[in-house]
Amino acid sequence: MDTSPSSADNSTEPVGGTAAGRDGAPDAPGKGDGPERRGWRRWAMDTRPLRRPAYRRLWSSTIVTAVGSQLTAVAVPKQIYDITGSSAWVGYASLAGLLPLVVFALWGGAIADSMDRRRLLLITNVGIAVTSLLFFLQAVTDLDSVWVLMALLALQQAFFGLNSPARSASIARLVPADELPAANALGSTVMQTGLVAGPLLAGALIPLIGLSELYLIDALALCVTVWAVHKLPPLPPLTAADDKRRAGWRQVAEGFRYIALHKVLLLSFLADIIAMVFGMPRALFPELAAQTFAPYGEGLALGLLFAAIPIGAVLGGLFSGTFSRARHHGLMVLGAVAAWGVAVAGFGLSTNLWIAVAFLAAAGVADMVSMVFRGAILLSAATDEMRGRMQGVFTVVVAGGPRLADVLHGTAGSAFGARAAVAGGGLLVVLGTLALAAVTPALRRYRI
Repeated sequence: MDTSPSSADNSTEPVGGTAAGRDGAPDAPGKGDGPERRGWRRWAMDTRPLRRPAYRRLWSSTIVTAVGSQLTAVAVPKQIYDITGSSAWVGYASLAGLLPLVVFALWGGAIADSMDRRRLLLITNVGIAVTSLLFFLQAVTDLDSVWVLMALLALQQAFFGLNSPARSASIARLVPADELPAANALGSTVMQTGLVAGPLLAGALIPLIGLSELYLIDALALCVTVWAVHKLPPLPPLTAADDKRRAGWRQVAEGFRYIALHKVLLLSFLADIIAMVFGMPRALFPELAAQTFAPYGEGLALGLLFAAIPIGAVLGGLFSGTFSRARHHGLMVLGAVAAWGVAVAGFGLSTNLWIAVAFLAAAGVADMVSMVFRGAILLSAATDEMRGRMQGVFTVVVAGGPRLADVLHGTAGSAFGARAAVAGGGLLVVLGTLALAAVTPALRRYRI
């Protein structure tokens, strides 16, 4: 692999080759396994990772839980609003879940590097399922307590924070290195599909079966995940060193030092922060729907604006064969983030709803490409004993960036107007990405 001197000198294991060669993954044949795809199949989703039984089990469970988790994600704010009649309380609940997510994602990354990841996934998935069951019980008994809901939400996000790093870090032990982009595309496509289908299904089911049953469906769906994880092979740490068996805040700090010493990892996080903080305009969707796109119907406009980015991401995933075999992962990230900025700026300048939605969908495609290759960089450039902690930081960045963007765009929209704030944010993303590529060559040179 071509690496910049700044990153190569700090690496403690070779990045090239296969996951089987590095990590002893049980179901991962070598690089180049299988016939080369030709014709139209080169454009379609790259499904090679699904030939690996262990990865296929993990991915299949995601199909069910991606939709189920969105049922709860809709039910919680709906129930809070029904109890309080206040959107402010809905926002407070979101913040109540953020701190446990940040703390336990960072700690969970250290735990994922110190114990069998399969065991950690089993424990945390059971915890999430029990939490969903508790959501169901408080709803079916008409407890009507916002504080109970917020406490359960905090507990759920804590379990998710512990779960997510282990789940993501396990992928590199289940597929070869050259299939990591394809595996990330498959997983991201399913999650984005859940972001579209879950809320639509929740909206259709609430009038038919009621709110409480959504929590129960999510709990039952999580049983599928527990079964799938139980069928995975053991994923113990590859090192038996005593200090790797601990999972305290010293180990979390070691993860941050590792990122600082490996420029390609640091820059991949920075690229995502630039894209999300400056370029995620969702806080301004309600204002744009009520003012700029009001002639099309406020409700229709609002629904389309929120759905457009995940729809674009799903489309990008369906055609991931066009990019999943690319070797210049750093350039793909930089190009995708710049394309996101251009699309967001175009959205901000649009007064026609359908053109605006098309720009947001294009942004969703760019976001999918960025997610795929940022995930692949994290899994390939980090050693196995650090992957959990890298994924913990990744979870914090992905969760925290859009929330910071909400504050920034909301403030800028009030000061300069919604369209100007959106277009300006997109332009800042493009300029920030170009500056990142010019000043620090480690990311643009990174390839496998």
